[in-house]
Amino acid sequence: MPETGFINKTMSVGAKTRRYVVYVPHEYDATKAWPLIVFLHGAGERGDDGLMPTEVGLGSAIRRHVERFPCVVVMPQCPDGMYWDKAFRDIDEAIARTEIEYAIDPARVYLTGISMGGYATWIYGAAQADRFAALLPICGGGKIEDAPALATLPIWAFHGDKDETVLPEESRKMVHAVKKAGGKAWYTEYHDIGHNSWDKAYNDPKAIKWLLKQRKR
Repeated sequence: MPETGFINKTMSVGAKTRRYVVYVPHEYDATKAWPLIVFLHGAGERGDDGLMPTEVGLGSAIRRHVERFPCVVVMPQCPDGMYWDKAFRDIDEAIARTEIEYAIDPARVYLTGISMGGYATWIYGAAQADRFAALLPICGGGKIEDAPALATLPIWAFHGDKDETVLPEESRKMVHAVKKAGGKAWYTEYHDIGHNSWDKAYNDPKAIKWLLKQRKR
């Protein structure tokens, strides 16, 4: 039987050994193809232990509501002192290894992230638009010039209206730009919620259900 749950992994990125985590559902069966969620953590979870990304955001939602996540999840870790735009190779390698080691449906690969990882969801998602079936960025922002690439993907963004760390305008302007470019983008802004809007978003059964229903065009 394959190992399931949160599994610690290592990979080589250039000359460095990097740690990351893969979540495998208990019912995983390698004879069928599974959806894959790529989760990008925020600034507070940077490092090289491979563990912190599982403790904030999507990992804690999985532990609370495991039945809502019939999918494989990969959680790379951004190195200390860096932002995700300087660690795209870590994301690339973590996805590539997961797709080799597990039976992943290439039409159902999704990207989500929080705060710093929310920015990366918009930016990396635009750069790799052909790879993903949908994006779910939380309390992040992106580049307006990426709107045409992002318009090829369904996107559901979340933000708290009291967020003073990343202003909600960052999500609003990206959703507006994607819609203006002809894309399908939805936006949920939580009333009286600060920066930690990810718990509410990831614990909303409709959000994960929507994500897992999307398929690459």
